[in-house]
Amino acid sequence: MSRTARWDAIILGGGPAGLSAALILGRCRRRVILCDTGRRRNAASRALHGFLTRDGIDPAELVRIGRRQLARYGTVLVREEAIDARRIRNGFEVDLASGRRLTGRSLLIATGVADRLPPIEGLPGLYGRAVFHCPYCDGWEVANRPLAVYGRGRSGMGLSLALLTWSRRVALVCDGRAGLFAAEREKLEHHGIRIFESRVVRLEPRRAGLEVVFADGTRLARRALFFSTGQDPCSNLPRKLGCRFTRKGAVRTDRLERTGVPGLFVAGDASRDVQLAIVAAAEGAKAAFAINRDLQEEDGLSVESAPARPGRRKGRGRR
Repeated sequence: MSRTARWDAIILGGGPAGLSAALILGRCRRRVILCDTGRRRNAASRALHGFLTRDGIDPAELVRIGRRQLARYGTVLVREEAIDARRIRNGFEVDLASGRRLTGRSLLIATGVADRLPPIEGLPGLYGRAVFHCPYCDGWEVANRPLAVYGRGRSGMGLSLALLTWSRRVALVCDGRAGLFAAEREKLEHHGIRIFESRVVRLEPRRAGLEVVFADGTRLARRALFFSTGQDPCSNLPRKLGCRFTRKGAVRTDRLERTGVPGLFVAGDASRDVQLAIVAAAEGAKAAFAINRDLQEEDGLSVESAPARPGRRKGRGRR
């Protein structure tokens, strides 16, 4: 890649992964621009958990702190969405929604994923308060209380069994046929997990949680409902740029978040199974490390880029 590219790194996405990468690259004195739409997967969440020294922080406050700490390193922040990107001879071109075009030597996509919310009346108003998607993030706050899982098949079964770590009172709400084999039903019943296959009409808020209202008239009071209905990447650019994907739909990356497309990195929820903010931040840091090392090599500043040592002549070994 040529040194004439405007930016050393273009980062798409300003969550924990993107901010962490920008911080490391800024400290490497790299020219970095970070593009962020402001849309957050955890926007409905009241608190972020499992992040060492920041457990319980407002997710928006974590972003504010991160942005403030980037200021001293000269990172440019723009609140714009990248709508297209392509590889060019000296790196990447990225088109923003405003019509602005960026060129960079490397590109990090850290735009994350969006959860598919179940299409249930009343659910949006309860999301982040009594409806959640991640027990690692919100299970502790509702531990030992009656819980429900919304899902079907093995994914619904898996989340129901996993929630037993937090509460022994778990029900599986299938909103129709459960899609389970007899042995799977027996396993759930063995652990005391009730299965509800009537259609869900709506969710109603209660002072201590919610109530699931079924089409057959049944009502189920729960402190919280966790759902297992899948997720989608927030950006199609990894696919457009030729990334490979895992069976679960995540971008396939190596241990330093390289995608296999030269100069292109993906970090955060879109690239791994462990979708925690602290893990996303770590992946962003690893990607930044790899980006800086790659740029050093391109600039002839690494051992790998040095000329090969001359080999020993035959017969000059030790005697």
